[in-house]
Amino acid sequence: MAWFDGFEARFHEVNGQRLFARTGGKAGGPPLLLMHGFPQTHAIWHRVALALHDRFFLVMPDLRGYGDSSKPESDATHAGYSKRVMAADMVALMQSLGHTRFGLVGHDRGGRVAHRLAVDHPQAVSKLCVIDIAPTLDMYSATDMRFAVAYYHWFHLVQPAPLPERMIGGDPLFYLRWKLGGWGSKSLDYIEPEALAEYERCFLVPEHIHATCEDYRASAGIDLEHDRASRTAGARIACDTLVLCGNHGVVHRMFKPLELWQAQCAGTVSGEGLESGHFVPEEAHAAVARAIQSFF
Repeated sequence: MAWFDGFEARFHEVNGQRLFARTGGKAGGPPLLLMHGFPQTHAIWHRVALALHDRFFLVMPDLRGYGDSSKPESDATHAGYSKRVMAADMVALMQSLGHTRFGLVGHDRGGRVAHRLAVDHPQAVSKLCVIDIAPTLDMYSATDMRFAVAYYHWFHLVQPAPLPERMIGGDPLFYLRWKLGGWGSKSLDYIEPEALAEYERCFLVPEHIHATCEDYRASAGIDLEHDRASRTAGARIACDTLVLCGNHGVVHRMFKPLELWQAQCAGTVSGEGLESGHFVPEEAHAAVARAIQSFF
């Protein structure tokens, strides 16, 4: 099939933002929201979408700050890129499409948005799938030298602007390709040429680089405040949750993601390790599609 053949691509005005999304699949099928991570866009879901389009109605947005979606100005608190605000974007997007309750899948940064969405909007989420992450608060709390070296970008991107922006902007395509070939992925052979061209096009935009840094700055500040407040209040994920990890990735190697997610969920938590590095939806797309179909 041609690139996203049969999926509608357009902008949606929600929460004062202009979000780009591709939508399509089975009309009247169970709605499923798929959210990407760093340093990618919705394009990470192409092959998964081809496997699921005849069973689900799929919504694949670019998160605010990424791809062709709005890149709003931020402030000293980086609140505009908090996962709470980004989750509210997604709820508004789904409601604008007529879906008040939906399945939720998030990889990497999208998984962190999905976590916050499930906690803040439990009535909206039928089931949750997070891919190759452990809870943000737990990962920061357990930071040691091994993790800091492996996930150095967590500590580089949060530095005050414009330091990381200027450093990355000196050779953005080198930085992008280095990240896409890391975290257990080893090469770029797993990426479709159309997807790589999409990532490169977007990463050449200085505003895109700045917005992604703001995403990480929020995670190291205001998001942790929200996570601590939720835990203090006893707020947990209410729905059943599926945890997928790449067997060759940092999260699988350094954390116990299934146990950590079980501690944050009131529903049933199941999990599976897949033969991939960090970029599981592209590296192990067939296995991801099978797991999603079975779970949802």
